[in-house]
Amino acid sequence: MDDVSAAKNLIPLLDLTSLNDTDTTDSITAFCRKAQTPFGHVASVCIYPKFVPLVLRELNGAVKITTVINFPSGNNDINLVSNEIKRALNAGADEIDVVFPYREFLKENIKDCAAFLETVRNLCPQNNTLKIILETGEYPSSRQISQATQLCIEYGVDFIKTSTGKTKISATPEAANVILETIKASQKEIGFKASGGIRTIEEAKKYLILANAIMGPDWVTPEHFRIGASSLLNNLIETINKGY
Repeated sequence: MDDVSAAKNLIPLLDLTSLNDTDTTDSITAFCRKAQTPFGHVASVCIYPKFVPLVLRELNGAVKITTVINFPSGNNDINLVSNEIKRALNAGADEIDVVFPYREFLKENIKDCAAFLETVRNLCPQNNTLKIILETGEYPSSRQISQATQLCIEYGVDFIKTSTGKTKISATPEAANVILETIKASQKEIGFKASGGIRTIEEAKKYLILANAIMGPDWVTPEHFRIGASSLLNNLIETINKGY
């Protein structure tokens, strides 16, 4: 696939993301204007929960709203997480990206992690997409990534996401391969999201090619495949413009 075609394919698969400590009302308002491009709109805009009402007003339903919960800590305070999810949904969020309690999982507290997943799944209605962020860069082995993926699949999450982008190691093709292969083996309708450190079309294409190879090109749609990134969109548009 040439770069221009890839860039056009990637724009509607993008969760355009701004998760900075310096985000303000003005910066998020300006950020929202990027979501609808001359080449189509992105899949969603991903922001902190406090900005959901602002983004809802700015985009008026034209683009889905994603927000992050338990981010980036991934703690196991289920009451706190439950309250965050309820507030985000009430504010108008369409999609909820929740950080998995990966430290508890790595300590083999599987029962607590299962209870966590059951709770967050029950809190998100079927018309609200639930993505679980594994934080794959913190796992010592691919086996543990696969096991965490299997647990998420068991509890019916909609997407499994690599990373918060806030740790030393974010998304990698190796971790993506493990997650995608595990989803494929499950034969369940579970999506995949790569996120963290993906800034250029060269980096993004690795995940697109990988998903095409493992799941098939018909699977790679916004309903199954996303890339979460902040600066990638600028690079995609630049790539398309250069191709004309």
